Amino acid sequence: MPGPLPDGEPVPGDGSLPAAALTDVGARGFGVYVHVPFCASRCGYCDFNTYTASELGGGASREGYADAVLAELALAARVLDNPPARVDTVFVGGGTPTLLDPDDLARILEGIDATWGLAADAEVTTEANPESVTPRSLQRLRKAGYTRISLGMQSAAPGVLQVLERRHTAGRAPQAATEARESGFDHVNLDLIYGTPGESAEDFAASLAAATGAGVDHVSAYALIVEDGTRMAARMRRGELPYPDDDVAADRYLAADAALGAAGLSWYEVSNWAATPAARCRHNLLYWTGGDWWGLGPGAHSHVGGVRWWNVKHPAAYAARLADGVSPGQARELLTETDRHTEDVMLRVRLADGLPLAALDAPGLAGARRAHDDGLLDPAAYAAGRVVLTLRGRLLADAVVRDLLP
Repeated sequence: MPGPLPDGEPVPGDGSLPAAALTDVGARGFGVYVHVPFCASRCGYCDFNTYTASELGGGASREGYADAVLAELALAARVLDNPPARVDTVFVGGGTPTLLDPDDLARILEGIDATWGLAADAEVTTEANPESVTPRSLQRLRKAGYTRISLGMQSAAPGVLQVLERRHTAGRAPQAATEARESGFDHVNLDLIYGTPGESAEDFAASLAAATGAGVDHVSAYALIVEDGTRMAARMRRGELPYPDDDVAADRYLAADAALGAAGLSWYEVSNWAATPAARCRHNLLYWTGGDWWGLGPGAHSHVGGVRWWNVKHPAAYAARLADGVSPGQARELLTETDRHTEDVMLRVRLADGLPLAALDAPGLAGARRAHDDGLLDPAAYAAGRVVLTLRGRLLADAVVRDLLP
């Protein structure tokens, strides 16, 4: 999902959208994102919009959360009075969605289906921390219609998990992945983080081996990013932990691509590898290719027809607005053609399918030529009229994007 947004204009109380945004909803696909803002504990590197029980305060609870989401869904149905043909993807993220009872997650999915209709082949994903699921809960989620699960493994090294302040033991994530496959999930993803202070090359190799050995068909691997305001950032400022090293991160990425490729997984986005085209995360591809989606939940972002908005962050404020019949939207922005072009280039360049050269203006074409001559773009794809990153180009993807958007 796109990063931090500037202050925008107010969202109308009824959540209504400009008429122009509603003319062709779902033309590039339509998805629903559901944010579940609860966690059992806060990891030291995390700056997501999540709350532990002690941080939550009054006015919101896990038990009443599904009802609040369904209330926003009812508002959304009124706004999209000319709804998309179908919901192609649903992604329940967090936080830790699986801290909710499976029955609540089922009710939310049923509400989406009743409101807009799930496509027969809809991809329905939930994120989960490995310690928050059991064989029984996984079976209940699968029966409710969830087809894909994304487990936050991060590492197989106990010392790395300790630095990240993760709660699960080193072997729990692969075990949970096996349980998910045995429960009938069509697709199972494991998330890895590399570049954690103290992580050795051997630690990361063991994490890759554990992930591929679990028989999953998708792996995401992200370099550690230290965000201001987190406990990890404070520890680094105090000198308790070293800052991440870019050269080490590059070495880890190369190791990931080699190990995952050897296990039969191919990259389709700079940080994502899948065993088959069907195993690619369709919901994320919808984000990356300019589709429409409605984000339900506190702090959730939405995009419909070139209008992007985001909800109030705190669960209590979110629930209170909905109880008053008011949109939980905090602010919104209307994307200009330049905005949309910029985001299209930024996101599509990171995909294995790349970007048509025809989508670039004259300065962008000159930048593409430089990137090609520097070995950052695939020569065959370039000759065929597309911008596709080489392995070295993936390491320098941000620099390539800057050169394409002068």
